Amino acid sequence: MNRHFAARKTAHVLGFAGLIPFVGLSLGCWLVHPDWLPVLVSGQLAYGVAILAFLGGLHWGAALLSNDLSAERTKVALLWGVTPSLIGVGAAQLLIGIGFALMTAAFVMVYLVDRRLYAWYRMPDWMLALRFKLTCVVVAALVLTFVAVNLRS
Repeated sequence: MNRHFAARKTAHVLGFAGLIPFVGLSLGCWLVHPDWLPVLVSGQLAYGVAILAFLGGLHWGAALLSNDLSAERTKVALLWGVTPSLIGVGAAQLLIGIGFALMTAAFVMVYLVDRRLYAWYRMPDWMLALRFKLTCVVVAALVLTFVAVNLRS
């Protein structure tokens, strides 16, 4: 089997597995007693911060491994690499409504920036397609969590 096929399959499996906390916490906000909502919301925001940090870290890895990036593009990639985690941490410190709005916007923004920067690293097309699917589910889970909290509190 081609090693790139195996990496692609593994990335898909792990990427979708990474959605389990987002979907599970969102679903929990609709099912559990409202007294538990703060715990689930806290978990959702904390996991969002972790995933934003991971998405930023991809840029560090890609930039440091790429022999084709100019010094300027490498600096941009490294600077961008820390930005998602900083936005995520900031979002987690805000009031729930503003925090969820910022966290949701961060995931959309990170995807949009990735569309441009992944081309710099010559990432395979399937990677961006996977990122789009994962981002859609994350955004939906965050929005549904926010709605549940507002309807059930």
